[in-house]
Amino acid sequence: MKKNKWLPYLFVAPYLLHFLVFVAFPVFFSLFLTFHKWNIISPVEYVGMGNYSRMFQDRMFWKAIVNTLKFLVIHIPLQIIFALALAEFLNQNIKLKGFYRAAFFLPVIVSGVVVTILWQQLLGFDTGLINRLLVMMGLGKVGWLIDPDIAMGSIAVMATWKNVGLYVILFLVGLQTIPPAYYEAAEIEGASHWQQFRRITLPLINPTIFMVVILSTLGGFSLFIEPYIMTGGGPLNSTLSSVLYIYKQAFQYYHMGYSATLGFFFALLILLVIMIQKKYIETTD
Repeated sequence: MKKNKWLPYLFVAPYLLHFLVFVAFPVFFSLFLTFHKWNIISPVEYVGMGNYSRMFQDRMFWKAIVNTLKFLVIHIPLQIIFALALAEFLNQNIKLKGFYRAAFFLPVIVSGVVVTILWQQLLGFDTGLINRLLVMMGLGKVGWLIDPDIAMGSIAVMATWKNVGLYVILFLVGLQTIPPAYYEAAEIEGASHWQQFRRITLPLINPTIFMVVILSTLGGFSLFIEPYIMTGGGPLNSTLSSVLYIYKQAFQYYHMGYSATLGFFFALLILLVIMIQKKYIETTD
């Protein structure tokens, strides 16, 4: 027995090593950087609360947060509505159900860069397919990615199309766990389809809705590839997301300490938003 007393520790050693190197060290090093100024080349310089003071005065960072919240306000409702509608459709007794499931899920497994480039071509002002179709119908071109008022909405629609297949599967699993007897009893009582949906379906898939909202929120707060490739944060910084701004501070301007400060604050903001969502959704009847 004495020979094997270190065996359990040996089994967990790979995980502990991974946790220390790729989780604990980056977190504590980033926290250390929040109190310092560092551009990778020069030595680390202690600045105390200077990075935090700069953050609260950085109008561009707060604009990036507003842009990200604007994206979430558009993206999350679209995600829930379309995913639930498609899941309801696939939950019916229809032909080619397997084909539809695969078709809706296909964009999820395609590289985000590939999807973003595809949509960039579709939404182009002069050569984009959508604007060319509008011109053929006698309508004017739309600046999907060059109009500050609609650029973020265009990105939100694209992100919804990219990710909706995953949430369709989640909703479909939730719908299939509802006993059919509930709907049969409701039909006997004369309940309409809308009443069945509102009184039976929605309450019973509330945990699934909560999961979809949380995953959509985390995905929305992580918005980076789409604005980075499609608009670069423009026009007029209207699509500059928080993650993109943090990335630019770190790898374009080499403000590593300030970037770490923004990252920590942004993580706390995400936690706060999710806690509010959790409280609201779980208390909703």
